[in-house]
Amino acid sequence: MITRDEVLARSTAGGDRFPLLSLDEFFAGNDEEASIAPNQEGLGRPPLADIAARLQVLETDEDVAWVRVQLHEEMFEDDSEDVVAESVAICTTLPDAVLDRRLDVEELQAEPVWEGLSYDEDLYCDVPAVPEGYRVVTLGWD
Repeated sequence: MITRDEVLARSTAGGDRFPLLSLDEFFAGNDEEASIAPNQEGLGRPPLADIAARLQVLETDEDVAWVRVQLHEEMFEDDSEDVVAESVAICTTLPDAVLDRRLDVEELQAEPVWEGLSYDEDLYCDVPAVPEGYRVVTLGWD
């Protein structure tokens, strides 16, 4: 898993913006259940490893160009010590309803996917190209 210091270095290099992280950067070696969807932790939300596995399978779909983790703005505050996610960005041609079913947002205790990113696009760096005909949607927890 990427460290907070590595994230902050990429953020600074990107003009003090939030880097989008690959699934491996965020999930590999990450056993901190509260690092994503902490409000649902222990309340029936699948374990972090299951969330990662679903997203990794989705990322291999021919209708998905990429999947990236969107970091939570609070992790950039001075008193934060952890790498914490806000949501997941998915670049795809799939309709929202298909994504919701494939990810089983109800079991994930997530909101249905929505168009765009969690924060203004200007706040991000390390954003992969969006191929023609694709769009970016967000899977998030509230």
